Amino acid sequence: MNTPTHQLSSEEVRVIVDADDLHISPLRADGVTYGTPTWIWSVRVDDALYVRAYHGQSSRWYQAAVLHKTGRIHAAGLTKEVVFEPISGPLNDRIDAAYRAKYASSPYLGAMISSRAQAATIRLAPLES
Repeated sequence: MNTPTHQLSSEEVRVIVDADDLHISPLRADGVTYGTPTWIWSVRVDDALYVRAYHGQSSRWYQAAVLHKTGRIHAAGLTKEVVFEPISGPLNDRIDAAYRAKYASSPYLGAMISSRAQAATIRLAPLES
């Protein structure tokens, strides 16, 4: 059975966040096929990689991620099988700060640090075979 391991390596997280080109593909309803890759913002906090759903918990990719708990990411030439770990609580304040620092000039920043998006925060961890 697949289980989550430690975090992605610090270098992998740096490369992914710096490239700002993360595509996420949770498993589809069949639990086997990967969904269509969705481009998504990513941030780094303490060498861990976090993403949020712009449309909150109603986002299709978020719902699939929470239901199936695994999927795949593509970024900066890397392809990784990952586990989706929902995040809540005080860590969201630090994740907000990372979004503010990285996307300060974006008109979409407000939506990404809203309570709606906070409720759909996911930590990406590597999947162990």
